[in-house]
Amino acid sequence: MAARTEAALRGLVTPADARAVWRALGGHGLLRDLAPAELPGLLGTLDAHCPVGVVLSVCVQVASALPVLREQVDAGPEDGPVRAAYLDAVAGHATLALAATDRDGAGSDLMELGTTVRIDDRSLVLDGGKRWITNARTAAYALVLARHRPQRHFTSFVWVLVPTDAPGVRVSATRGTPLSGAGLGDLHFDQVRLDRSYLVGRPGRGMVSFARHIATERFAGGVWAAAMCRRVLAETHRRLVERPLGAGRAWDNPAIRERFARCVVESWRIEVACDAHRASTEPLVTSMLLKVSVAQGLDVVLGECAALLGAEAYAEGGLAQLRAAAGMFATAGGATGAMLAGIAEHVPDLLRDRPW
Repeated sequence: MAARTEAALRGLVTPADARAVWRALGGHGLLRDLAPAELPGLLGTLDAHCPVGVVLSVCVQVASALPVLREQVDAGPEDGPVRAAYLDAVAGHATLALAATDRDGAGSDLMELGTTVRIDDRSLVLDGGKRWITNARTAAYALVLARHRPQRHFTSFVWVLVPTDAPGVRVSATRGTPLSGAGLGDLHFDQVRLDRSYLVGRPGRGMVSFARHIATERFAGGVWAAAMCRRVLAETHRRLVERPLGAGRAWDNPAIRERFARCVVESWRIEVACDAHRASTEPLVTSMLLKVSVAQGLDVVLGECAALLGAEAYAEGGLAQLRAAAGMFATAGGATGAMLAGIAEHVPDLLRDRPW
């Protein structure tokens, strides 16, 4: 997968255009039936060539949005808007926005989301809004998690495929974000009327589907973070070996070597957490453990490497900017606090038996 991704990116004029990257991946057949085992090669190669925002744009689509659509395509009719959108996406012709985080509730408390859909035998009407949505400003379709019943229960939700140019859909940009290329924005829905065929899956299955695929998205974030750590550590090590310090080089200094070694340990922990999740029989639980390991370990690695490089880290495109952009690992896919609360619910099982 890494070699095929390299080949797909080779002809790009700029790797900072997320839609161009998506077209290249689709044009080389890399998006159709992409397996979780192929995510490290894909995302690791993208990390080596593209800005963080562009990799995020791809990551959310391949880890969550495409698999949700693929389930419906595999089980649904031979034609219809969901199948057409899926085929457009895997060919690289259309990009997708996974719109779960709601404007009416905390991002990690989806049970409180206020986006609603009224469904009858022929049509549906969508109202509400989604915030901090990757690809909101660039996607042809938004995959929207909406409430079809008022009860606070996991069976009260459904996915709706929404063309972003449909009447009643409005997009506003997220300002001041370091995630250039991610197309971050808010989606607003005002009496958006669509044919019932735009439902993705059965009403009542939306949250179940989300929970299943968010574990894969967290794994994708983990392998991406692991690749980022390896890349940053290798480059920082090279700089330290080359940099003069006293009568020798910076790498000769025992204190610097110890600080760098601690970063290697944090990177190793992320890799181990990825491997444990991959082998897990309880993927939702291990995805939370992985998510916290990534959020904490990646920040340590980027922060310490930036400190070791000194002023060089604050140059345009330097580690200080990368660390700011990578701060999204602490919130995307579930805030660290929410993950810790979820882990606490499983403490007896985690202390008794490892779920992998």
